Amino acid sequence: MKHRLVLSLSCISILCVIIAFVPASSRKASFRERPHKQILKEGENPYYIIVDKSDYELKVYDDEGWYATYPIVFGSKDLSDKMREGDKRTPNGSFKVILKKIHDKWGPELLLDYPNKDSYEKFRERKQQGLIPKNAKIGGGIAIHATRPQEEWTVDNFYNWTDGCVSVKYTEMKDLYSYIPVGTEVTIQP
Repeated sequence: MKHRLVLSLSCISILCVIIAFVPASSRKASFRERPHKQILKEGENPYYIIVDKSDYELKVYDDEGWYATYPIVFGSKDLSDKMREGDKRTPNGSFKVILKKIHDKWGPELLLDYPNKDSYEKFRERKQQGLIPKNAKIGGGIAIHATRPQEEWTVDNFYNWTDGCVSVKYTEMKDLYSYIPVGTEVTIQP
């Protein structure tokens, strides 16, 4: 009996060592084992999205809890809040998906309502505090969108390449796009 226990603990230790050396390029989306829900009544949306900048993850939740996680990248290595147009930062805050479209360069895209009322308020306060120039503009066009089909490596290598958007691997963005409706709430947090 003692020998079986020792053997089992040895196997667990070896497995832990193997898992520790799995390369970052194996980062893939993970999902709960169930099909996407169909929205039963018009206007109902069981989904909401949390973008966690510090973990480079986009998590989808529904009325039963966690649903899926997608690895992501942004525009700048500086993961702080967007200050102004052209800074390549991704804004923090609460937003909504206002448009679904297929972009000619990177395919599926979920356009967010940035800048919204809260974004404008932060922008005005920062101008008053002198944190940004008086002639700065707030910017816009922030979306959750795919990488180009041949550039999924950017996500595997944490290569921030956008102008402030959230980028998901092309193949995984097609899945996300297929079930997230307009009106979905999105929280982007540091």
